[in-house]
This record gives sequence, structure tokens and C-alpha cells, in this order.
Amino acid sequence: MKIKKIETKKFKTNVYALYLTIPLTKENVTYNALIPTVLKRGCEKYNNQLEISKKLEEMYDATFGIGITKVGNNEVLKFYLESLNNNYLPNNEDLSKTSIEMLLNIVMKPYLVNGKFDDDYVEQEKENLKKVIESRKDNKDTYATNRLLEEMFKEEPYGLYKFGNIDEIDNITSEKLYEKYKELIKNSEKYLYIVGDVKNLNIESYNIDEKEITISKEFPVKISEKENIVKEKMDVTQGKLVIGLNTPNNKQEVIALYNTILGKGANSKLFLNVREKEGLAYSAGSTYLKRNNAIIISTGIEASKYNKAVEVIKKQLKDMENGNITEKEMKDAKQFINAGLNLINESSENMIEYRFDKDLYNEEIDIEKYRKEIEEIKKEDIVKVAKQIKIDTIYFLGN
Repeated sequence: MKIKKIETKKFKTNVYALYLTIPLTKENVTYNALIPTVLKRGCEKYNNQLEISKKLEEMYDATFGIGITKVGNNEVLKFYLESLNNNYLPNNEDLSKTSIEMLLNIVMKPYLVNGKFDDDYVEQEKENLKKVIESRKDNKDTYATNRLLEEMFKEEPYGLYKFGNIDEIDNITSEKLYEKYKELIKNSEKYLYIVGDVKNLNIESYNIDEKEITISKEFPVKISEKENIVKEKMDVTQGKLVIGLNTPNNKQEVIALYNTILGKGANSKLFLNVREKEGLAYSAGSTYLKRNNAIIISTGIEASKYNKAVEVIKKQLKDMENGNITEKEMKDAKQFINAGLNLINESSENMIEYRFDKDLYNEEIDIEKYRKEIEEIKKEDIVKVAKQIKIDTIYFLGN
């Protein structure tokens, strides 16, 4: 386990986050969606949620949370504990040690009955997971983006839905789930982040791995032969048009600036042209998935405006290829990225996410250097990259 201290005196609380990263597989994705929810039900020392809640309350109302995300062809299981900084506690109490131990207890020492997870906990969490999967269409924006990614990356593990397959849930038993949990603990790349006023905290005793695990981070560069068009019917008040672009796997800072000019903020090409000028969309923007060599364009449109919206979006891409980028667009985009970089140190979660991304890919952690690299990018650099960015999949959800 790699333990990283991020020292800051900005916050009244410290955050302790354990990230377990493991390759995404069709066989394990449903199990891995279930594991964090079962772990938070009870551990060896505190057998149920009531006991865990009582302990967190004793820790001056500390909070515990879980999450799951995909990055490249891997998935990350996240466990967080947030508690008061020692400086705000009476009688020189040390909550840091208690917090780390509590986090590790929940994740590494689960509550077992006869050598397996508790049957009741597993059955209840299986039902909860079914509800999560069944409700995936409730948020149309998220659903459309996930469907686009499933279509665009159907040959890659990244195309798997992070909460798994509802048809597999009934076959999961507490025995099978515990076996998968042991595999997860054995084979995952682990990072423990400690953020806050933790200068004097001794972290050496918390290293729980006998051997260091490093998993593959490679992600193939996709070459688009032709545009894949997918239309899905659903009775919605607003259609969702989502377009996936393939990008090169280098020049990431240039692609980040390209994406910002294209679809980040109120000065972007998508916002000004698709939404404001043409009045085709209620919303229009783009996101760069740098670990997946992709840009995702997302718009909310009326179904009748589908063809025109696709045409205008393609024109923005062609304009960038042709170098139709103004000095103002360059300046606005660089300012937008700078503002985002300024936010990294404004929250513990942002600090952890930024640091984890760099640590996982073994990249240099230097915000100021990146700022300088962005500042030095010229229009010609953007045009060169724009010529390599191609539409892969167009997905539309609507009537």
C-alpha cells in the first residue's frame, strides 16, 4: 500500500481516503459494485451500522463514505473517512490515529459469519444494487453519457457499466462475494491518502501490504473507420445528443486546451454556436477523458433539431481543424484552465483526486509547470491535434 500525506492547514477536518484499483472485468464488475456497500454494514470490531455510527459519533461526528469510478480499463473502489483536525479537539486528543484505524477496520477487517460475509447484509445490499441499476434511466444526462461510452468502448472493459449487470445479482452468494473480496484485497493497487494538518503523524505502521502491486494502465488508441450512429427511443421532454471523439494518447495538455475551446464554459464554441447563436440546444459542453483518449460532447436538444445540431457541432470541429480559433478563444480557454487549477487546493477531495490520478500513472505532480505548459501552447499546436481528433460514435436518446 502506498501511503501519501498531503499537508495543509486550510481545513478544520482531515480526510483519510483508501483507494483500491483493480482491472475492470465482466466477471467481477457486479461483485465489485456490491463489496463496498457490504463492507460499510459492519466490521470485525463494530458488527453493524449502528455500532459504526456510534463510533463515528464518538469521534466528534466523523463521516464515512464510499464511491466507485472507472479510469482507463480499471475501476477504483473508494473509501473515505473525514474527522476533525486534532487542533480543534479538547485535551490534546489524537483523532488521526483513531480515524486511520477505523477506516482500515471497515475495509480490511470485515464482519464475517462462519468465514463469509453476513447473509442478511449481502441479500439486503443485492436488493439495493438492483434498485440502483433499475433507476439508471432516471437521470437522462448520465444515462445517455453511459450509453455512449458503452457503445464507443464495447470492445474495451471501460465500456462496462460500473454497477454491473442486474441479471448476475441473484446468483451472488455471501461465500462467492467474500472470495471476490479476498481477490480484490490481494490484487488491487492500493493508495491511502491523508489530507490535513498531519505533519507529525507517523504513517509507517499502517502499511498493510506484504508486496507492492502495480496494475497495467495501458489504454489503446482507437482509430475511427466510420461514424457509429446509435439512436435509442425514450419518451423524454428533452432529447440527449452525445458524441464521442477519439483523441491521440499524447499531447494531453494541448488536447485539454482544445477541449476547453470546444466545450468548456460560456465562451466555448459549443455554447456560443450550438446553444446561443443557433438556439439548437438547452445545454452544450464537452469533457476530456484523457485516460481513455476521448472527448465526450453532450447536448440537450429537441428531437426535431437532431440533424441541424449534428451539422453545427461538426462545423465547430472542422473550424478548429482549419485554424478558425481567435486570440480571445485561446485566452479565455487558458484562463478557464487556470481557474480550474486554482480549485485543486480548495478542497481535500480535489487534492486527493488530482494526486491520485498523477500517482496512478506515475506522472510528475507540478501544478505550476502544467500551468506554464498550457500558457505556451500556440494555435498551430491546437490545429495539429484537431486534425487527429475524429468522431467515433453519435448517440441520441429521444422520441
